[in-house]
Amino acid sequence: MPAIKPITQAAQDPWGNPVDATHTPHQPIPTERNANLDAIRGLAVLGIFFMNIYFMGISFYGYAPHQIPLLSDQVLEAFSNFFIEGRFISLFSILFGVGLYIQYQRFSDKGLAAYSLLRSRLKWLIVFGLIHGIIIWPGDILLTYGISGFLALCYRDASIAELKRKANIFIFSSLVVICLISIMGSDELFTRESPLFAEQYSAWTASYPNQLLLHVMQVGYMALVIPFTLMWFTGGLMLLGMALYRQGSFEQGFERNTLIKLVLASLVLSALDTLLGLTQNPTLVMFSDIIVMLSAIPTALIYIHILVKICQNRSTVLRPLQNVGKLAFSLYILQSIVGVFIFRHFAPELLLTLDRGGYMAMALGYSLLQLLLASLYLRYFHQGPLEKLWRQLAFKSINASSHLNSNNEQQKSQ
Repeated sequence: MPAIKPITQAAQDPWGNPVDATHTPHQPIPTERNANLDAIRGLAVLGIFFMNIYFMGISFYGYAPHQIPLLSDQVLEAFSNFFIEGRFISLFSILFGVGLYIQYQRFSDKGLAAYSLLRSRLKWLIVFGLIHGIIIWPGDILLTYGISGFLALCYRDASIAELKRKANIFIFSSLVVICLISIMGSDELFTRESPLFAEQYSAWTASYPNQLLLHVMQVGYMALVIPFTLMWFTGGLMLLGMALYRQGSFEQGFERNTLIKLVLASLVLSALDTLLGLTQNPTLVMFSDIIVMLSAIPTALIYIHILVKICQNRSTVLRPLQNVGKLAFSLYILQSIVGVFIFRHFAPELLLTLDRGGYMAMALGYSLLQLLLASLYLRYFHQGPLEKLWRQLAFKSINASSHLNSNNEQQKSQ
């Protein structure tokens, strides 16, 4: 591994190129868990539920506003546009890229078949995503991460400058395609009083076999569009994560000038998104949905900076948040199970009565429960149940494949 060079201010810029693009600095791979990454991952898994909770009942359309919007709904929607919407999915995507890079380097340093191991992990993640999306909740993101991970792995040895260049191309080109697809979408009004809401409510709260059919249709649709849209957007964020990790951003945060640029970009884009969303014009609202994906990126980077500065890679700081980060996969699936159970089976009438404030209160209460649950679980176990299963399946697959190849070679030599 190349010698580590000082991180310059130019290298600290998330979108800027390092001063010397031919000798880009590499972040050393730690032998122990990175407390900063665990804390950031914990924030991401808690934050993502504040967005996903709206889709746990009516999974395709999400929250149904009133025809005459409530003031409280508008205030909370604006708050969400600045601090929640898309932020934690982007954060997760960036972290996934960091994880891929760290795992690849660790496996390589141990003399293991790094690419084969990661390919096996991604294949199993796709399987988990399909099971999760079809059986439990069709708003799954694991399928997208699995597919996008293969794209990101293609650039595992690229320089920091190349990673950032590809990230920019992938992110902005995918937004153009998503915008074109959105233009062709339906403009049918979806409010609490609309016939479409009554139709969707009836469909998503029907018997489980009927819900299962809706799951298959939605996951099938996503499987068709992911290769043209989210694969590139999410893959671009993963490449950005790799670049930021290698330039030391997850250890040092960002320089002051870079942080100011991130804050300004976040505020301007979030304000534009909010203003377009409040117009109630279908075309402008569609554009606001695109802008929110873009505004989420600088906000996610600001969250990274804040947690890095607070935690400073100390396992004793923000420990409850770190505990959640260690169980991110298991807790993410548990969120879906709990949310779907409540809004479709236990109390579906909540979909008729809850406003944004009610959803926020439920998400906050469940976040506190997750903090307690994670800390309690890790007193007795060292790894989450799904994290452990994923690891075992990935290693078992690669070991079985290696054993089969070895037997084939022996048979050929006989």
